[in-house]
Amino acid sequence: MTDLFSKFDPLIAERQALLDTGVRDPFAIVMDKVLSPTLAVIQGKETILLGTYNYMGMTFDPDVIAAGKKALDEFGAGTTGSRVLNGTYQGHKEVEEALKEFYGTKHAMVFSTGYQANLGLMSTIAGKDDYIILDADSHASIYDGCALGNAQIVRFRHNSVEDLDKRLSRLPAEGGRLVVLEGVYSMLGDIAPLKEMVAVAKKHGAMIVVDEAHGMGFFGPNGRGVFEEAGVEADVDFVVGTFSKSVGTVGGFVVSNHPKFDVLRLVCRPYVFTASLPPSVVATAAASIRKLMHAADKRAHLWENSKRLHKGLTELGFTIATKEPESAIIAVLLPDQEKAVGMWQALLEQGLYVNMARPPATPAGTYLLRCSLCAEHSSEQVGQIIDKFAAAGRATGAIA
Repeated sequence: MTDLFSKFDPLIAERQALLDTGVRDPFAIVMDKVLSPTLAVIQGKETILLGTYNYMGMTFDPDVIAAGKKALDEFGAGTTGSRVLNGTYQGHKEVEEALKEFYGTKHAMVFSTGYQANLGLMSTIAGKDDYIILDADSHASIYDGCALGNAQIVRFRHNSVEDLDKRLSRLPAEGGRLVVLEGVYSMLGDIAPLKEMVAVAKKHGAMIVVDEAHGMGFFGPNGRGVFEEAGVEADVDFVVGTFSKSVGTVGGFVVSNHPKFDVLRLVCRPYVFTASLPPSVVATAAASIRKLMHAADKRAHLWENSKRLHKGLTELGFTIATKEPESAIIAVLLPDQEKAVGMWQALLEQGLYVNMARPPATPAGTYLLRCSLCAEHSSEQVGQIIDKFAAAGRATGAIA
């Protein structure tokens, strides 16, 4: 009888060979204790966190924590039901109201995760006679949403306005079109040329989704995302986002001004057939979102941190994925997995945690250390991070 796990044997062997060299497993880190948005204890050692997506540092905000504790006391630990049955509490409506206020939209729909938000929208909005046109580097949740649905999928080269235009122009006249873009791409930290891409999509009569998972909180005058900074709010049909980055908790959402949007609550399977978020979670999300409306100082400090880290690592001789800092993600490119894991472990031993990323999460042949900065990182901590990279890079031979 065929062992269904046999197809994973090459990956199992590769992982074991790596661990046999004595390095730790980069994908099995345990936080023994979390001290703040920027510090944790890992194997008994105080460690600076530079790989958490906690961009705005809201996880330990006193008002956010207080809101969660209050909801836990008043509404219990969970809803034990989906949003369309018994799983909509006062807090779920409250966080949707907070989202509508934050984004200036008429509609907001909250999912149990950001992954499910993409899964739900992509699989539901486009049918078998329609087309979804997406960036080749789109997040796995976008691809999985497309796979769950029946639409025909067309990919274009990453961030290529020209290729997007070409792909759209080749489609037959029949069928709807949905162009899916991301404000910030999470692996390399680069941003999409949304102004140009939205113009092309509109020229071809397509509806537009922008995933702002990594842009919410610090792009644009109100922190809505790259689409706000690009000035295309009026032309974007749907914005997808998550609570697990700048908001500091867990959950996902879609906001829109489309007059028929609320019908999705009846036809979107990842919404209808999933238990809703616990009351304490939606309470923390609502409190955090309302505070992010007034977080201009945090946004400014986060950009200072990003520019300083990018400059410091570049001057040390590391190869950074973007020529200039484009977001709160600074991706350090390494030549191969061995060098990437070696650098990752050397940093961890010095008390610095970053993400090690490899294919298929990254483009083919790309190995990197992903640094996610936080608005709560102090200037002193950023200096320490640069020093730790310098020491680890020299110890591993990643830099001279």
